[in-house]
Amino acid sequence: MTDVLSAVPRQSSSENPWAVETHELTKRFGGRIAVDGVDLLVPRGCAFGYLGPNGAGKTTLIRVLLGLTHADAGTMKLLGHEVPKHRDVALARVGAIVDEPRFHQHLTGRQNLQILAAAREPAAKGRIEAALDRVGILHRANEKVSKYSMGMRQRLGVAACLLGDPQLLILDEPMNGLDPAGMVDMREMITSLVAEGRTVVLSSHLLDEIERTCDAVAIVDQGRIIRQGPITELLAGATLEVEIDCNSPDTARSLLEGNSFDAQVTVADDEIHVSLPAGTARDVIAEINRLLVTGGVSVYRLQENHASLEKWFLEVTSRLGEEQ
Repeated sequence: MTDVLSAVPRQSSSENPWAVETHELTKRFGGRIAVDGVDLLVPRGCAFGYLGPNGAGKTTLIRVLLGLTHADAGTMKLLGHEVPKHRDVALARVGAIVDEPRFHQHLTGRQNLQILAAAREPAAKGRIEAALDRVGILHRANEKVSKYSMGMRQRLGVAACLLGDPQLLILDEPMNGLDPAGMVDMREMITSLVAEGRTVVLSSHLLDEIERTCDAVAIVDQGRIIRQGPITELLAGATLEVEIDCNSPDTARSLLEGNSFDAQVTVADDEIHVSLPAGTARDVIAEINRLLVTGGVSVYRLQENHASLEKWFLEVTSRLGEEQ
């Protein structure tokens, strides 16, 4: 089948580099601040995670960006267009799923897309078959949506987004309700959309999936962004973890605790776990090994464990709690 979903062209150097840009964006509900002075920058052409616990204000921010509810303060742009001033122009190239995608259960997947395409520009009708094929449900397109699994409804939701050939997709909790195989499929689909030059913003509380899927993230808590940037740069600020399997854990612990590494050393299941401060040079790992060997400890395994986004998130939020 010929794919009529065109790959999004790369931006020229004169274009705004941000797919989403907000400054001091604020939304209140009575006395509660749901979005609290958010400064958000989402680069074009990447998978970006908007990450935080349930109730942190993630969905509210999306609804403000899409004009589904008004902002009380601040400014925002989508694809370089001011919103709400140029909302229609911006949203013409934006596809979004807010909460669970909803369709007419008694109609087929194809019929649902035909209804949605009728409300868009004429070219949208010609993208239906390609969109269904793109998300992998073309073979089930003539079945009623009532027979679709959660994963298939999520796929149909993405297909609906693709009717507008979007430069930016905003997906609110797209992994919710999916089994492990469905999560893998969704992750691969998102990766392929980004490979076409599109930008995908994922709102989620699933740290592990965000780490597997996204290039950069913003961490939000109680309506405020507490950190944002490329995942690799954020994790560079996490503690360095070293796991050691040896013949004498107690001796090893004494040797390490008596040194100047500023390390936290614990023993669990006869293994040594060493936590070193953020920014510790990797040469320290070699020094740890030398110290143990010269101290008479036989080292069977010494492994550096890269910090996960989840562990880094817990470190950051615990430090914020201490500061309050």
